[in-house]
Amino acid sequence: MGGNTGFLIKASGLKVSLGGKQILDHVDLEVHPKEVVTIIGPNGAGKTTLLRIILGLLTQDSGEITQKPRMKIGYVPQKITVDPTLPLTVRRFLSLGGKLAEEQLAKVLTEVGIGRLLDNPIQTVSGGEMQRILLARALMRNPDLLVLDEPAQGVDVTGQAELYDLIANIRTERGCGVLLVSHDLHMVMSATDRVICLNGHVCCAGHPEAVSADPEYVALFGKKVAGTFAVYHHHHDHHHNAHGEVIDDCKGDHTHG
Repeated sequence: MGGNTGFLIKASGLKVSLGGKQILDHVDLEVHPKEVVTIIGPNGAGKTTLLRIILGLLTQDSGEITQKPRMKIGYVPQKITVDPTLPLTVRRFLSLGGKLAEEQLAKVLTEVGIGRLLDNPIQTVSGGEMQRILLARALMRNPDLLVLDEPAQGVDVTGQAELYDLIANIRTERGCGVLLVSHDLHMVMSATDRVICLNGHVCCAGHPEAVSADPEYVALFGKKVAGTFAVYHHHHDHHHNAHGEVIDDCKGDHTHG
């Protein structure tokens, strides 16, 4: 992994084969600060493999990963299983990765909206609350890049919308980049700056509205449903062209919907 020219992480021409089967073929990806990038694709598309490469858990056969020097990554897994007989509070769970200052703990828990759960048994929290706990744990690293694998898994529709709003707010307030995997573009439309549709290779990429109308996306997921997209205003110190590339440092006010 080498130097950097403004992006947090960049994947170029990634190719991976596992068990004699090609999983990724010439995949490119780039995430900038203050940007939410969503990877979508059907089961078996290579989404998890791509995340594992970005997290340094798997090495590609060819291609290159370049990242910002000393970049910190916060990772939110799809789910985590806790032994129901283990006496573990939310506070104790969050401290497993290392001792935390009480002030830091309180600040992050307030940020994700679960301060009241601190002394509850971890086994008693709901699916949505658990995702916020995992998000809090990732944020305690003060990450430059936040990586989330299906963060809304096991969360009801209302909770999903709230969770994606929270992720968008974290990006805005902290200025970090966000890379997330989702199976539902319509649900993440309002929180996403750029979408990469993956099916072993990059089928299409760009702003959510453009991707949802792309013939390759439609072939994989069906036609978009009019009126399902939320309106979302986000403010950056840059804006993007039609492909989602950063093109200057002006203030942008974009409406997604």
